[in-house]
Amino acid sequence: MVHGFKKGTEPTGGDWAVEAYGLVKTFGDNRAVDGVDLKVKAGSIYGVLGPNGAGKTTTIRMLATLLRADAGTARIFGYDVVKEPQIVRQLIGVTGQYASVDESLSATENLVIFSRLLGLGRAEAKRKAADLLEEFGLTEAAKRPLKNFSGGMRRRLDLAASLIAQPPLIFLDEPTTGLDPRTRSQMWDTIRRLVKTGSTVLLTTQYLDEADQLADRVAVIDRGHVVAEGTVDELKASVGTSSLHLNIENPKDIEVARRTVEQVLKVPTSVSPEARKITAPMANADRVTDLLIALRAAGIPLSELSVQKPTLDEVFLTITGQGVAEQQSEAHDESMKPEVARV
Repeated sequence: MVHGFKKGTEPTGGDWAVEAYGLVKTFGDNRAVDGVDLKVKAGSIYGVLGPNGAGKTTTIRMLATLLRADAGTARIFGYDVVKEPQIVRQLIGVTGQYASVDESLSATENLVIFSRLLGLGRAEAKRKAADLLEEFGLTEAAKRPLKNFSGGMRRRLDLAASLIAQPPLIFLDEPTTGLDPRTRSQMWDTIRRLVKTGSTVLLTTQYLDEADQLADRVAVIDRGHVVAEGTVDELKASVGTSSLHLNIENPKDIEVARRTVEQVLKVPTSVSPEARKITAPMANADRVTDLLIALRAAGIPLSELSVQKPTLDEVFLTITGQGVAEQQSEAHDESMKPEVARV
């Protein structure tokens, strides 16, 4: 965990919190990162997605001065991560996938220690700890030893510790892993608040809906390369148009309905006989009316009809060739070990 922001060290990078060009990192024969470019606008939430071993966490570690790049350059608010690492560390906070605090101490004691290390006075450190524990719903567990915390509580405490100084740039590596839906939603609200109060957030996540909900822009990394970058809407649009979903009431009508859809819309279809569902790209919305008339004329009743925009899941599948279920924590990408750079 890196907590280093000190008053007097100010960002100088203008509009850009992160500027990275041609980042390369190899581990033996494995080229984990192979020429990654990233530009993160100050005051935004930037999401980094990718399948197992894509290079996401390795990229973040290089940007956070936790790992030295073999090639390429990176600047944080205008400061070079290789030439000016001490300044960079004062401008960033890093939260890894696992809580990196002392299990033998209580939540309050952990936060007070971190606060004191950052130069806060004793009274201010206690006040800060109490405020953060309340914000993350940990007040009732404030005096409980960390060894008795659940995984979700540990995640919340780890993020709380990284926000003591609220640095200008915060790296969040899968910040909601292990959290229940309600706590995830609370975490999302906290991340949004951070940006509203002046921070920039760069997060990796295995939850595509999280990137959809939070990120102003998204980079998809696959096999060490950035294979797509843009707003969520731009990435969805790159996959194709909206799709038409038809649920056929009578299973025996499926084949005739499929032929009718293809003839009228002049597009290929995908069929799920078990679900009695036909899906087709909707390139021309005007033809949907013609299709409904044709289905009625053929005596084919529908139980449901809907039009859906491409999901971020579909974007991910199309770009990387891997489904969401395959995109879990990076087995081959060296996991973040923030404790080695505690400052």
